[in-house]
Amino acid sequence: MNNYSNTDKGSFIRFLLPSLLGIFLFMIPIVVDGELTIPIAVMASFLQTAAADYLPLAATIFIIIAFFGSVIVKITGSKHPFIKSLFDVSLGWLAVRFFGSVFAVLVLLQIGPEWLISPDTGGLLLLDLIPLLITVFLFAGFFLPLLLNFGLLELCGAVLNPVMRPLFTLPGRSSIDSAASWMGDGTIGVLLTNQQYEQGYYSKREAAVIGTTFSIVSITFSIVILSEMNLMQYVLPYYGTILIAGFIAAIIMPRIPPLSRKKDTYYNSQEQRHSQPKPSHLNPFQWGILEASKKAAQNKASSIITGGIKNVLDMWIGVLPVVMALGTTAVVVAETTPFFEMIGLPFVPLLQMLQVPEAAEASQTMLIGFADMFLPAIIGSGIESELTRFVIAALSVTQLIYMSEVGGLLLASKLPVSFVDLVVIFLERTIITLPVIIGCAHLIFS
Repeated sequence: MNNYSNTDKGSFIRFLLPSLLGIFLFMIPIVVDGELTIPIAVMASFLQTAAADYLPLAATIFIIIAFFGSVIVKITGSKHPFIKSLFDVSLGWLAVRFFGSVFAVLVLLQIGPEWLISPDTGGLLLLDLIPLLITVFLFAGFFLPLLLNFGLLELCGAVLNPVMRPLFTLPGRSSIDSAASWMGDGTIGVLLTNQQYEQGYYSKREAAVIGTTFSIVSITFSIVILSEMNLMQYVLPYYGTILIAGFIAAIIMPRIPPLSRKKDTYYNSQEQRHSQPKPSHLNPFQWGILEASKKAAQNKASSIITGGIKNVLDMWIGVLPVVMALGTTAVVVAETTPFFEMIGLPFVPLLQMLQVPEAAEASQTMLIGFADMFLPAIIGSGIESELTRFVIAALSVTQLIYMSEVGGLLLASKLPVSFVDLVVIFLERTIITLPVIIGCAHLIFS
């Protein structure tokens, strides 16, 4: 480190150790009980199992607090910054929190119509998905400062900007969000991106692109889908297909509406947070190390605790009601009406033209993933053709936007995307990735 006059070894160590720990927790795949996962997911899964009987009740309490806290803030006009960030929402989002509270109470107490409280609709959200979110948010929220506050983003920004800009129209620091999503979990990617957007590191367009283009489901959940489809023997070509289709979509999506029309302005009209220009005598890696060490020197270990608490509460209060309200509504529509079957009919001739067996049955799964990405696997698991099941399994992951989790998270975050944006993006991703997936499937099964 003697080559960098403005950096001492202590600052370098303060950058290196927390960053390596963050990379290990969020991005390094490990094998536990024969399954591929990441350390954060292991901790979340352990807590979810240990506290399984209490998490639905805890979720309901948080959702109720979110609603009544918002009502109280509306009445009292509280100016406390932290309280306002948690509870000061528009009337539209207040209504969402209200319905989230009602749905959660009815499902928890098993009161109300079967179509709402059954394990396949409201129960799927409150008893299965939201307990997972609570535990993931707890550990991810506490440990996110390891990735955010100790220089790793500054290093990646300096080194990877020449790659991320021409390919994806994004700054280099977004590579961490992307890697955390692809290797870890889409919810973690959304949380990371939201934090960076609020701090002024991403413009509205960049934040929208990152949140809707890279927040894919985890490797673990992808394998769960493949297992449901009885295709575990194809795990490597399956994930390879997802990577190829996702990469192509990531190149195209930022260049077409609605993402291309997002403004390059910043959150709350703040100024972009720029790094100093790179000195000519340093290469990008050297400059990245210098900037990372400076960033680490500005932060204390206590920031992990204070920042972590804020992250966790922000996601528990802000996100859980949205996921419960919108996710339940979407799943109820999918389970109790022929809506998604009807809108899937236009895909029948396309699937037939691309020589996909059992096209009529497969068409029913093409758009139902917007409600929940596991629904296509449930509906398509009875299809005889392995090729068709493979296509459905891969498409359900690469479509990326599903309202029971990532879609709800995006709408609940500060990221500049609307429900209409998500619908359009979901359809665009379907149209872009489907031919790629089918082409890969024909090569694999030929």
